[in-house]
Amino acid sequence: MKEYTPFKSGKVREMYDAGDSIIMVATDRISAFDHILKNKITKKGAILTQMSKFWFDFTKDIVPNHMISVDNADMPEFFRQQQFTGNSMKCQKLTMIPMECIVRGYITGSGWESYKENGTVCGIRLPAGLQESEKLAEPVFTPSTKAEIGDHDENVSIEEGAVVLDKTFPGKGMEYAEKIRDYTIALYKKCADYALSRGIIIADTKFEFGLDEQGRVVLGDEMLTPDSSRFWPLAGYRAGQSQPSYDKQFVRDWLKANPDSDYLLPQEVIDKTIEKYEEAFHMLTGNKFDK
Repeated sequence: MKEYTPFKSGKVREMYDAGDSIIMVATDRISAFDHILKNKITKKGAILTQMSKFWFDFTKDIVPNHMISVDNADMPEFFRQQQFTGNSMKCQKLTMIPMECIVRGYITGSGWESYKENGTVCGIRLPAGLQESEKLAEPVFTPSTKAEIGDHDENVSIEEGAVVLDKTFPGKGMEYAEKIRDYTIALYKKCADYALSRGIIIADTKFEFGLDEQGRVVLGDEMLTPDSSRFWPLAGYRAGQSQPSYDKQFVRDWLKANPDSDYLLPQEVIDKTIEKYEEAFHMLTGNKFDK
């Protein structure tokens, strides 16, 4: 059996080159504030992979995505081992576009902090008088540049982002920036409407895109998971306050309240986090999580 080693290890995912495809493995690591925490969250990687599969299937009418299969039988023998079951995705190879496509449908988090200071979110001026967690009249696109592990992503305007993209795709920066903006908004609107019907508010999320061999824009990475999104329960939602969540905001809040934790979580926080991830999976897909 041929053994594989990852050619890239991110905060959560490990990428393996399988020749004509990529095997993307979502680990049980969890990150917050650009740090990888010392704990692992059992089953987390499998939940992220299966949730991404659900959304990729749901949105393939809007934009093609990189998913080929999550069935380990479709992967090289090395990936049929138990540790890869459920948390691995065979993907199309892409040339990734170096921009995180963040879309905000509600004002919260760093966007709320910025708005309180100067009435803007990532340089975009919003109407006066908004409350914390309030729904925006229209979703806003607030892209950022991709940072290395340990560094912070940098918010940019679409014009600044186009300049960055021009370095990778000469003469195509603005074309790609506008295309991924439009895809981002369309994906968010369809999925947010669906999630609302299932009792979940998607406050914000991020997407990543790449180009296939024909130069077409393709959705890659993960999609609408608790790691990449803010999920709030619709029941009890009220603007003017922070909201309970089904995502890793629970972990962020605990870390903020315990600044001396050295990024080490207690067991009760780990248990509560996986419980929230499983509940979100069930509400959105209609299925109980089964690795």
